[in-house]
Amino acid sequence: MAERRSIFEDVSETQKPAATPGGISRDRTRARRLVRGWLKILFALVVVMVAVGGLTRLTDSGLSITEWAPLSGAIPPLSEADWQAEFEAYRAIPEYQLQNRGMSMAEFQVIYWWEWGHRQLGRFIGLVWAVGFLGLLVTRNIPRGWSLRLLMLGALGGAQGAIGWWMVASGLEEGMLDVASYRLATHLGLAFLILSLIAWYVMRLGRAESELLAARREGDRKLKGVSTGVMHLAFLQIIVGALVAGIDAGRNYTDWPLMAGGFTPPGMWAIEPVWRNLFENDGTVQFIHRMLGYLVLLMGLVAWVMALRSARKATRGAFHDMMAMLVVQVAIGIMTVMASAPWYMAILHQVGAVLLMVLILRARFLSMYPLKQSIRG
Repeated sequence: MAERRSIFEDVSETQKPAATPGGISRDRTRARRLVRGWLKILFALVVVMVAVGGLTRLTDSGLSITEWAPLSGAIPPLSEADWQAEFEAYRAIPEYQLQNRGMSMAEFQVIYWWEWGHRQLGRFIGLVWAVGFLGLLVTRNIPRGWSLRLLMLGALGGAQGAIGWWMVASGLEEGMLDVASYRLATHLGLAFLILSLIAWYVMRLGRAESELLAARREGDRKLKGVSTGVMHLAFLQIIVGALVAGIDAGRNYTDWPLMAGGFTPPGMWAIEPVWRNLFENDGTVQFIHRMLGYLVLLMGLVAWVMALRSARKATRGAFHDMMAMLVVQVAIGIMTVMASAPWYMAILHQVGAVLLMVLILRARFLSMYPLKQSIRG
């Protein structure tokens, strides 16, 4: 029979150590912080990728590499013979024959390095995603429910590489001097989708799931709805902006607010069949881009006025920032057209679109998940 123990007996040696208060939540916070930091790095790299892609387009460098070699293409020409082989391949495409005939090797090397650098940056981003995702997975630092979201980012990145080649291939076809504008728009649109998803995930990971769940009950549905409208219109405007860039439509019709002295450009529907004007007529595409810009500005103004009535200081501030950047972006767009789209203004306009989209997303996020606020605000 077991010996009875006194209720006053010291049992400290047999007791299990007490659980550390907040230990589980602290581990979850650490995982969210690690994933968030990794996503911020990816976001910065994709922004640089968008800027480099824009410069590649503006310098007419995108068709300088005429094959898609995901692995071997990472090695640039290392000898004179390699350079001659690349140059001969470029000489066989319509862009050289119809536009750049007589280009020297030195001039070819300039556009080659732009395109090669653009592709290398894409490979590097894929590597950063793969190493980060696998590292977080192995160390079990991916928060519950986030694995598929992060895996989807990698899948979209892979699709972006394939779409990039699909875009370049269109410029190698007979009679083409540039890539097809609708394929360029698809390529840029997917880049902004990836950027938007990363930004949204960073915002969500910045707060605990329990906090987001509680905040959602206090969200403003009307403000969320109108900010969602601004987000969709801004995304559509970015797509049309890519069409403008694809056919150099921003370098014509440099008067504002009119176009060649009229509200609409001359010959707006001159190309047959009519639907081709939406992609190939520089006046039509620029007119649509202008009208959409005004519509985004108007929709943003409606959202901003609605946000003024919000009791949440942080939410109001987010919409102030969004509206300020929207006005700046419209002004940059007007100045870019009136200056016939020099490369530095075109890139500024493109990077401005990234910042504007992030600010729209932040305003929408805070309308859905308002921050806690004291009675004094």
